[in-house]
Amino acid sequence: MARPNLDLIVALRRTARKIEQGSPYQWGHMGSCNCGNLAQEITKLTKAEIHAHALANGRGDWNEQLNEYCPTSGLPMDLLINEMIDAGLDSDDLKHLERLSDRRILNRLPENKRHLRHNYRDDVVLYISEWANMLEEQLLSTIKLPQFTWETEAVYV
Repeated sequence: MARPNLDLIVALRRTARKIEQGSPYQWGHMGSCNCGNLAQEITKLTKAEIHAHALANGRGDWNEQLNEYCPTSGLPMDLLINEMIDAGLDSDDLKHLERLSDRRILNRLPENKRHLRHNYRDDVVLYISEWANMLEEQLLSTIKLPQFTWETEAVYV
């Protein structure tokens, strides 16, 4: 599961907002699909550059790219995936993102919203937004705030 961190949460929220506001979205295009849009935000590569990286490897869609991923290959797509992993993701996160299939995220949605279409813009926005909410909650749960009393200094609980 993704490692909750502020940069990843911000990248997820920006990705959802951009897709919602009309950013190019095409599920069959490696640079403008679910993972491709998030990759644009994390790596700062364009959709065309991401697509070219994927074609250079010749492995197919994101799922196939992730199945064949080798962190030491030096291939352009593997370097891109490395950057996404460094941002706090793992390969399962990306596989789930492409299909909107992570049960931990889906179970947080209202029951009538849990059957998402992986290639439908509004469903992608909902999934990514809820993923960001979940990671934010996980991150906040690790933060210990001091408890101040009038008689003593700050006490961490």
